[in-house]
Amino acid sequence: VQLQASGGGLVQAGDSLRLSCAASGLSFPYYVMGWFRQAPGKERESVAAISRTGGGTGYGDSVKGRFTISRDNAKNMVYLQINNLKSEDTAVYYCAAGTSVYKTDNWYTQSTNEYLYWGQGTQVTVSS
Repeated sequence: VQLQASGGGLVQAGDSLRLSCAASGLSFPYYVMGWFRQAPGKERESVAAISRTGGGTGYGDSVKGRFTISRDNAKNMVYLQINNLKSEDTAVYYCAAGTSVYKTDNWYTQSTNEYLYWGQGTQVTVSS
């Protein structure tokens, strides 16, 4: 299984970014997908999650209204649109895949422990 995140970079506060994650080696439509981030000296936190169908989404409190997660099951891709970037958004962003066996189509989770596969991350640095 490979999860390849891309789209990070050095941006200014107020800018927008779109992160992408390409998945391979798994039956992508059967997995919930999540975006997490980890800043230096801090624990990894969930920023967004999406159900296998895309019908259910959840967001971390600090990013609600600015981040939007989406997926394209035909392309095995998951995206994170980030608007109005803030300096506190600076972190390495990871995409992850979690099984949703015996769950409803719109089920998702933001619990790190539920995710089986992790990508290597993409750095987002926001200058103020």
